Amino acid sequence: MLSLTCPSVDLSQGGCLRLRRARPLWRSRSARSIGARCIVSTAQDDVRSGGVATSMKPAVSSSGSIQVSSLLEVVSGDIKRLNENLKALIGAENPVLVSAAEQIFGAGGKRLRPALVFLVSRATAQIAGLKELTIQHQRLAEIIEMIHTASLIHDDVIDDSGIRRGKETVHQIYGTRVAVLAGDFMFAQSSWYLANLENIEVIKLISQVIKDFASGEIKQASSLFNCDATLEDYLLKSYYKTASLVAASSKSASIFSRVDTSIGERMYEFGKNLGLSFQVVDDILDFTQSTEQLGKPACSDLSKGILTAPVIFALEKEPTLREFINSEFSEDGSFDTAIELIHQSGGLSRAQELAKQKAEMAIECLECLPESEFRNSLEGIVNYNLQRID
Repeated sequence: MLSLTCPSVDLSQGGCLRLRRARPLWRSRSARSIGARCIVSTAQDDVRSGGVATSMKPAVSSSGSIQVSSLLEVVSGDIKRLNENLKALIGAENPVLVSAAEQIFGAGGKRLRPALVFLVSRATAQIAGLKELTIQHQRLAEIIEMIHTASLIHDDVIDDSGIRRGKETVHQIYGTRVAVLAGDFMFAQSSWYLANLENIEVIKLISQVIKDFASGEIKQASSLFNCDATLEDYLLKSYYKTASLVAASSKSASIFSRVDTSIGERMYEFGKNLGLSFQVVDDILDFTQSTEQLGKPACSDLSKGILTAPVIFALEKEPTLREFINSEFSEDGSFDTAIELIHQSGGLSRAQELAKQKAEMAIECLECLPESEFRNSLEGIVNYNLQRID
């Protein structure tokens, strides 16, 4: 059974994020053991990524910030092929649905989830002595991106979000009915391609993810404005909505590399903890960045009654906050006051510690992998995530 509770940790109650920010993992005490690997190895002049020789770039800029584009350079050939294949995988049976799906494919994004599949695939393939990825590795990454995209289309409908990555959402352009059908269509297409991989273990893993998406939405919808929601509740919901996909796809990549099952379990735990850390960071940014920076309305979760880690921590210190949430911010100015209380309570700094803790757990899971530029990039992505709240 998955353990999603937060292990005991001394969480600082220091000032709010606006006043004092915790150092990212790659500058913290853990940097002694992992910092050297944040820079992509230059011991080799190049690395072969999907048959394309790519020059190595440092993953850390001269200013000390981690460049995600450099981290993904080692799988740039794989990602390029994925982008070329996605439209063909969607098919062309219904131009309206295809056009709706392409709206979100074309809205930007780093393709981080399929990139993680490629990085885990190549890191574990080295253990198995594979010189190149299999067609199953490539198709897995494409399926994961399709599932993720379908979930975003449905999420935007459920949340009635008008903006995604700075662009209009599918349901804003085509209407709710087409958006729902477009999401269903992509889930169906991805399921068909998943079945054609003909690996029952992977089919079970990825099918469970689609079920988890629904469970997460139901859990979220049933706990709106619920001030009694616990941190464990939040982590479980975050696992369903975010971490499940990263965990299952990481393990599936290792399965196609045919490595020992113990490595597959470590990859699952890596994906789970990375996914949870990403979700916590996203929830912090919802309170600290503008609508322009987020590409969607700021503080939108709280306004809808979705209580995330910063709010749950703040509720422990600010009883007045509970009153505002229970009243669903019915009084003028109560919403703005609630946001101020969250900042003042130390809820954001405690959420930072939670994100950092999950990141450390993800890093530990990578110790089963041999040293390589692919492991370097996996570690770098963990630290890049923390850098977003530095």
